[in-house]
Amino acid sequence: MKAMILDGIYDLKEETSPLQLVEIAVPEIKNDEILIQVQACGICHTELDEIEGRTPPPQYPVIPGHQVVGEVIKTGANVDEFLPGDIVGVAWIFSACGKCEWCQSGLENLCPDFIATGRDANGGYAEYMAAKADFTVKIPDFYSAIQAAPLLCAGAVGYRSLKLAGISNGDYLGFTGFGASAHLVLKTAQYLYPESHFQVFARNPDEREFALSLGADWAGDTSDRSPEPCHAIIDTTPVWKPVVEALSNLKPGGRLVINAIRKESHDQGQLLKIKYEEHLWQEKEIKSVANVTISDVREFIAISAEMKLLPAVTEYPLEKANEALLELKVGSIRGAKVISFK
Repeated sequence: MKAMILDGIYDLKEETSPLQLVEIAVPEIKNDEILIQVQACGICHTELDEIEGRTPPPQYPVIPGHQVVGEVIKTGANVDEFLPGDIVGVAWIFSACGKCEWCQSGLENLCPDFIATGRDANGGYAEYMAAKADFTVKIPDFYSAIQAAPLLCAGAVGYRSLKLAGISNGDYLGFTGFGASAHLVLKTAQYLYPESHFQVFARNPDEREFALSLGADWAGDTSDRSPEPCHAIIDTTPVWKPVVEALSNLKPGGRLVINAIRKESHDQGQLLKIKYEEHLWQEKEIKSVANVTISDVREFIAISAEMKLLPAVTEYPLEKANEALLELKVGSIRGAKVISFK
C-alpha cells in the first residue's frame, strides 16, 4: 500500500517535504482490531506539532493522521460490532488501558497508557490502517468520507471544548482563532444554544469574514475587546498571546478553555506579562483540553448527523500531504483540509 511516513523531527521553515511517500505492506490485524481501507483522512495542526517535535516523540517511522474514515475490510476474531462493508471512523484516541481510575470513570483521555492515532500507532495517511474496534465509530449514511473526516478531531475535540466551557443557552461564547475546529464548534453551539451570542477573535481578516458569514455576532482581532465580555472563550490557536488577550475578554467567573495539544514557544509563554487584577481576578478560570474520549466522538457524530452539520473542506491527494501541511503552517486555513483516496 501507499503511505506517507514521518521518520524524525523537522523544522518546516527549512524542510518542505517532511513526509515521505513509500510502499509498505498492508498491516496485519490483532483479534481486537479491524482492517480499514482508508477513504479520507483529515489534516490537523497536531501533525505540525508531531513534525516539529512539540508532542512526545513517536516510534519512528510512523504514519500520521488521526481523522480517518474508511470501509471495514476485515475483522479480528474477537470483533462483533463491525462487519466488512461498514463505514467507520477513527479519531485521536487509538486506545487506552481500560483499567485505570480514569478509564473506569469515562475519562480515558487522561489514561497514562493513552495511545494516540498517528503518533503512537500508525494512522490514516495511508491506503489501509489497523484500528482497535472498541475505539472505532460507525459513520452515519448522511456523510461522505470527506465530510465526516474533520468531525473526528476538529469536531470531536472542539465538542469536548464546548462541553468544558460549561455555557448555558443565552450566554456569550468567544472563539480565539477560527480554523478547522472553531468553525465546527460555532455551528454546533448555534444548534445547541440557539439564544447565545458568539464573538470571534482572529488575527486573519479572512477568518473573521468567514466567522461572520457563518453567523457570528461579532469578529475582531485577537487583541481587540469584544462588545460584551464572554462567559467562556475557546482558544484554538497554537501560540500564547491570544491566551492573555482572551482572559481580558472574560466576564467575572468566566472560563477560558484551551483547545491545543501544545503551544509553539515555551519561551514566549514564560515572558508573557499576566496582570492578576486584569487577567485572573474575579475567579476567572483556565482549563485545558486533553485529547478526547470515545464518548465525545460518538456523541458528536450523532449530534452532527442530527443537525446535518457539513464542514467546509479542501481536498488533497495523498501525494500532496506535505503541501497541505505547509499551507496549514502558514495559516492558509478556511475550514478543514482532508486527504482524499479516490
